[in-house]
Amino acid sequence: MSEATPEGADGPAPTSPGALSPVPAAMRETASAIAAAQLPGGAIPWPDGHVDPWDHVECAMALSACGLTRQARLAYQWMREAQRADGSWPRSFGAAPVPPGNQPAAGAAGQLVATDQAAESHHAAYIAVGVWHELLVSGDLGFAMSMWPVVRRAIDWVVELQAPRGEIAWERDAAGVPGGFALLSGCASSLQALRCAIALAEMAGQPQPDWELAADQLAHVVACHPEAFADKSRWAMDWYYPVLGGALRDAAAAEHLAASWDTFVVRGLGVRCVSDQPWVTVAETCELVLSLEACGRRADALELLQSVQSQRHSDGSYWTGWQFVNGKHFPNERSSWTSAAVILATDALHGFSRGAGIFRDIPSAGSAITSSAAINSAAINSAAINSGGTRDAFAHGADIADDEWFAASRYPSADPAACGCFPAPASRSR
Repeated sequence: MSEATPEGADGPAPTSPGALSPVPAAMRETASAIAAAQLPGGAIPWPDGHVDPWDHVECAMALSACGLTRQARLAYQWMREAQRADGSWPRSFGAAPVPPGNQPAAGAAGQLVATDQAAESHHAAYIAVGVWHELLVSGDLGFAMSMWPVVRRAIDWVVELQAPRGEIAWERDAAGVPGGFALLSGCASSLQALRCAIALAEMAGQPQPDWELAADQLAHVVACHPEAFADKSRWAMDWYYPVLGGALRDAAAAEHLAASWDTFVVRGLGVRCVSDQPWVTVAETCELVLSLEACGRRADALELLQSVQSQRHSDGSYWTGWQFVNGKHFPNERSSWTSAAVILATDALHGFSRGAGIFRDIPSAGSAITSSAAINSAAINSAAINSGGTRDAFAHGADIADDEWFAASRYPSADPAACGCFPAPASRSR
């Protein structure tokens, strides 16, 4: 992979704040494709127009990793504004309906309303991963602390759904009734989120021992008690998510991934979304890349990441999946969250942002500071003064609504330069 980056009229090609190396041109182009899908209010929808909180945060992380901080902050602002008083988010958002025969109200374009009032536990939890990632990438403690009340409310809501054995119910329905079962992949994702939230709590000076206990119980049940979860074993996510979420590491993780490798991995194409269909999906493949990197199987991770480049579109986005018997894209769409997964997997392997290790490293309060050259006390104090807030305020639980954190426009936008890093196979045209 070439990491050469062209220079534009405004100077050198952008890098993410505190980056270790320039963002590859291919990934800057992919991030620009995600940014192009972002609505004016900050939400990042699926191709069909709906927004779910988990995939939205994944896209924000990818934008940040590639240096599109203004767009990422706008995405987090949307999360803050859309959060409900209980700490959750509706499962799905969509365009506000327009009565037949009426014209949309002025300014209604791009406005979203909840289209499914139920809420999923891993959706709510993932904001902690996003905020922790933003802190690692940017070193902006002030921004992270401005989001701390959002994280605190969300994780409190999630922990309330934990069963005595440790698993977390997958949802509360629209009436507030907890779901009757837990999902392995969702709980593994929530485990990573809990650990990120615990580190953020330490940074805020508000340790959360109940969360620490919840995380320990959840890690144990994800690693050791498959019977605690609904059987979704035909889905690749249930195979690799115990590694991706951090419940399994090192030799145990490698052994776990090896056990179902032949079931899900199609050499040269990627990962089957479900075991019994000839259908590989780019996001699942990239999540397996992240899982492999986390347990030291780097060569396999690199090979899999290369395999998805056949699904790259000329604008830098990625097709969601490929039905390899029929030879057709399925679904026939290029989803923003698929492109986000490619960026995060590429970052994990090539380290162009300081958030590259978020799926590998167990977070701690100190790691955010030691891993980010952008943090220093003068910058933190200056940011607090300029925004009208102080670190002491966060230590006392104040919910400071400082939109200045989300309007940081000093970072350059990505230059959508042509990419030669990931050429598609000659046998497949775009």
